[in-house]
Amino acid sequence: MTPSKFRQLLASGKPILLDGAMGTLLHEQGVPMDGCFAELNLTQPALVADAHRRYIEAGAQVILTNTFGANRYRLAEHGLEDKVAEINRAAVELARRVVLASFQDVLIAGDVGPLGVRLAPFGRVQPEEAREAFREQIGALAEAGVDLIVIETMSDLYEVREAVAAAREVAPSLPVVASLTFTRDDVTLLGDPPEKVARALLDYGVDVLGANCAGGPAQLLRILRRMRKVAPQARFWIKPNAGWPERLPDGRIAYPAGASYFGDYARQFAKAGASLVGGCCGTGPEHIKAMGESLAALPPVLHLEVETPPTASPEETPTPTEAAPSRLAQKLAAGEFVVAVEVHPPRGFSAHKVLAAAHLLAEVGADVLDVADSPMARMRMSPWAVCHLIQRQVGIETTLHFPTRGRNLLRVQGDLLAAHALGIRNVFVVMGDPTAIGDYPEAMDNYDLVPSGLIKLIKQKFNAGMDHAGSDIGQPTSFFVGCALNLNPKNPQREMKVLRRKIRAGADFALTQPVFDPVAAQQFLEAYEAAYGPLEIPVLVGVMPLYSLRHAAFLHHEVPGITIPAEIMARMEAAGKDAPQEGVRIAQELVEAIRPWAQGVYIMPQFRRYDLAAEVVEAAKG
Repeated sequence: MTPSKFRQLLASGKPILLDGAMGTLLHEQGVPMDGCFAELNLTQPALVADAHRRYIEAGAQVILTNTFGANRYRLAEHGLEDKVAEINRAAVELARRVVLASFQDVLIAGDVGPLGVRLAPFGRVQPEEAREAFREQIGALAEAGVDLIVIETMSDLYEVREAVAAAREVAPSLPVVASLTFTRDDVTLLGDPPEKVARALLDYGVDVLGANCAGGPAQLLRILRRMRKVAPQARFWIKPNAGWPERLPDGRIAYPAGASYFGDYARQFAKAGASLVGGCCGTGPEHIKAMGESLAALPPVLHLEVETPPTASPEETPTPTEAAPSRLAQKLAAGEFVVAVEVHPPRGFSAHKVLAAAHLLAEVGADVLDVADSPMARMRMSPWAVCHLIQRQVGIETTLHFPTRGRNLLRVQGDLLAAHALGIRNVFVVMGDPTAIGDYPEAMDNYDLVPSGLIKLIKQKFNAGMDHAGSDIGQPTSFFVGCALNLNPKNPQREMKVLRRKIRAGADFALTQPVFDPVAAQQFLEAYEAAYGPLEIPVLVGVMPLYSLRHAAFLHHEVPGITIPAEIMARMEAAGKDAPQEGVRIAQELVEAIRPWAQGVYIMPQFRRYDLAAEVVEAAKG
């Protein structure tokens, strides 16, 4: 094929079907994720050829060469920096042989990924050095005869600029695609929103612009629409991952989105203005086949979605109207019965024990781990550090407990920004325990905001891109905010009014104190519904596995809001040495009693007996 053939396909107006992930198929064949995929063009060409063949048989009209990491910087990590030209030429020849053998009219795109190093001003590699590296790779791809150049999975517009410039210098006749990847917040890793990315790529003079990798189809559809608003006449390339990846207990990476789901979204991408659609990480030939079948069913003349032209000046960035939801938010929205478990930060700086507990709870099926902040006003490691470590090393989502007590307005806002930067999206707002009961009774105990005020600050200010004073914070946050609820209050009417205030402020869900009488707890919710209508937010009901009769007595007599029925006290007394296991059995029974009328449970292990909590989680998840 020729460059003009690609432009002819674009001009036809019909969506063009791309291939799916190369790395996913190679990994399925036993290639380690930290290996050099590009080297396989020389050492195991049959593996690469088979991947190309399967995508062509699935209907792909464009296949990407196996050269995503075939630049001098990435190859140097494997001692192959002197083989840039050889590896890239071999990849093109390999793809061409497969195309010829298939007797299909398939285009070959030279795949160019990030250099794997930071460019100035955020790194030590100068722009001219980056451009030379791109010239080396793209020159080899062009000489070998690719039909177009695809610069993909980029996160730095400075790097994209150098890659596009290199392509224009060494292969001026070849069409150029530039595609960026985005975080959960719909911005690049350097904080650039889709609107800015689209304008920049047009300025660079690319033939096609777009997005790939990132989250699943839903996120990239959202990003496509935002990019097209500022570039309505542009051609767009979209290749989403098969959802957000999750690390399984055995260490493997899993992607949730199936082929039929991709088929449904292929039509939506086309109607939203995408000219080329395919798949990225986690996708395979079955995804591409489903997308092809879906696109084939579209009418010959496709009516694209009509977007209202932006009124902002080119320098302004429109505020996103949608935010990528957390996994907890998605599960609650889907009506799943959610199991949350509380974990406590360590006293020192070693997080080994809490991470071991997190691994255990993730293995038995917990949906989210709630990290407490200085429980009982005792000194602990900052909880957002623990949240970050758990999410990064264990792969399970967390909820950050965020007390208002002890924080002035400056610290509240700074801590929120820090949490968001660390990838924490779920926040549980509470008043916090008074310092008088803890390790440092003389410590400052003031606060500028009550919980409903902090919820309002997060939901109505931060999530709208502003601080408390109304100043721009750059990009909106996407916090999912929980509030506290007592289902056994001394003054039910007051508790209901406080709950109403939190909901009006924007609370998304509620976590309750431990419940030992499900009937009374349900009656409180029924009373709320009779007074105010159905409760607007999901409730995760507190379940605390009792450890001993002494523990039960302490809770009953000394902790406000907790009442333990005489029947449960009697069971704990009768259990004797078996009291911890009896506490687990009681907790499991409570979960089943709560299940019909709540959307989840919030398990609170006592005395760091996470092994006992795991038994409750396992039973709750079936």
